[in-house]
Formats: sequence, structure tokens, C-alpha cells
Amino acid sequence: MLTNQTGTIIRTLRLEQQLTQKQLADKLHISDKTVSKWERGLGLPDVALIPALAELLQADIQKLLRGEAAPNDFVGGNMKNTHYYVCPTCHNISLCTGQATVACCGKMLTEQQLTKAAAADKLTVETIEDDWYITSHQPMTKEDYISFVAFSTGDRIQIFKQYPEWNLELRLPKRGHGMLLWYSLKRGLSYQLL
Repeated sequence: MLTNQTGTIIRTLRLEQQLTQKQLADKLHISDKTVSKWERGLGLPDVALIPALAELLQADIQKLLRGEAAPNDFVGGNMKNTHYYVCPTCHNISLCTGQATVACCGKMLTEQQLTKAAAADKLTVETIEDDWYITSHQPMTKEDYISFVAFSTGDRIQIFKQYPEWNLELRLPKRGHGMLLWYSLKRGLSYQLL
């Protein structure tokens, strides 16, 4: 833990919550001199106080202790810049347009890296009326299946959950150009442009 950085973050977050040192101290049942000491980098909160402190300051405990609880830069909400996280246990997907710390099933998740699909691994896309009809030749077994397919454009993402032992067949309304993404248990997150 970096005492000075953690103290600066505590002060910044306390001010964002519009709390005085005394008000924060009263809520934690400690003296305001203790809060002042933390904020000046002369000490750190007791381990027993950290969960309550993080809750009062509306901060992630790990980032608070590392002195990293700074706000995200605004990225304009462009869905093409989305970060994808997939739980290795339940295979649920989480996504966000800024930096995030994501956990599922009690584990911290790492951001999935997009890989451009090789020609042989691409999903099959046919046009039927005003839709794309998407299929895959990949076997959908419990050991390796595509757990979701998504289509991302600049202003939206549409996600289709898939399950093992189902054939991958879906229709997607044609909406101009975008990125077709899918997650395979063995290959990870792949994409192709449409």
C-alpha cells in the first residue's frame, strides 16, 4: 500500500461524498484526527475499517488500497471500444465502455483480447430477406462451444446467448457495418467484420 496515494484518494472520495473529516470519522466510530492522519499520508486505515470505509466512500476496496481509485476517462460511449469479460466458471459475459474491475463467481476477470478470425474459423453469414442468418460449423459440445454471439456497431451491441449441444443458428437484422463477435471456450473471443 502506498500511504500518500491512499491518503489522497481517501480525501478526494470523502470530498466527493460531501463529508467532513469529522462526519466520516463519526460514521466509522473513530476520531477526526485519525482521518486527518490518513489523508496526510501519515498512516493507513485499520484492516477492520476498510470494508466500511470503502462503502462510505463508494470505492472499490482493492483500488482504494492501491491508491488507484481515480475516475475513468470519458470515452464517448462508442460501443466499438467496449471491453469484454467472460467468467471461466459460468461463461457469463460482462462488458463496459470504460476501464473496470469485474468479478464473477468470486473471481476477478481479465479483459478478453479480440482475435481476428482466420478464414476457416469465421461464422457463416448469409442474407435472408432483411436479416443475416448466422451459423457455425464448430461442434457445440460441453467441452467447447460458442457461449455467445454479439454484433457491435458504433451505438449498440446485440448479444445472443448460446448453449452447449444446441446448433448455432440465429437471425440478426441487417444494420449496416459492424463487428460480429463470438466467444469459444477454447479459442477465446474472435471477431469478423460485416
